[in-house]
Amino acid sequence: RDPRRGALLTATGSRRASGSSCNMKLNIANPATGQQKKLEITDESKLRVFYDKRIAAEIPGEALGDEYKGYIFKVMGGNDKQGFGMRQGVLTAQRVFLLMSPKTQGMRGHGRRKGERRRKACRGCIISQDIAVLNLMIVKQGDAALPGLTDEEKPRLRGPKRASKIRKLFALAKDDDVRKYVNTYRREFESATGKKKSKAPKIQRLITADRLRRKKIEKNEHAAKIAKSKAEAAEYQKLLSMRLKEARERRSESLAKRRASSLAKKEAK
Repeated sequence: RDPRRGALLTATGSRRASGSSCNMKLNIANPATGQQKKLEITDESKLRVFYDKRIAAEIPGEALGDEYKGYIFKVMGGNDKQGFGMRQGVLTAQRVFLLMSPKTQGMRGHGRRKGERRRKACRGCIISQDIAVLNLMIVKQGDAALPGLTDEEKPRLRGPKRASKIRKLFALAKDDDVRKYVNTYRREFESATGKKKSKAPKIQRLITADRLRRKKIEKNEHAAKIAKSKAEAAEYQKLLSMRLKEARERRSESLAKRRASSLAKKEAK
């Protein structure tokens, strides 16, 4: 028996044993405070509560420890040990290969042709032991405070850009001017030339008087084009009926002449 072969098998078995150990990283985010914390859990008894759960499932936090009592976490996604992300709607715990279109989850699609699809690998939405990183979000806070998640509030660096989301953030009515509240997220910085500049989010889908005026002009132009096309179609039909009538009259006249000539020939005979 070769001793080197036995040593090689022992090393391979130890590597497999170390690779099959239950290690999972949890990225816990608290949107109320803007904080995020990473936990690394090696105890399988704490991870069993996550197994066979899907994305968007709500999980109680008592399984992670007494300090998480009363907390409820929502599964937002995750990655397996090779870095493939979980995809919502793929009801399996395995890795699958799907036909994906550009600009979808799991395929960027830069430089692709229009309508081109590629078969890409992704992980299903069911949590298993192959998941290495799991993203969680706090839905309900418990009684105890968690350092790094609930102890302080971090301001948002960049605010929303869409007008409806700005109204939702500041609890505004439709009549309120959204442009006044964008200055909350205005940031001042120094350019490469040394000048002091400020920048605020550019509001998207903002309804202003100019936009309403432009929309009204476009609507009137569209209605004028439709009316013009209808008038031209009616005039064409009128001209076509007149030409058809003239053609019928010419045909009847030619037939009458033929009949008259045939009658004259018969009388001459």
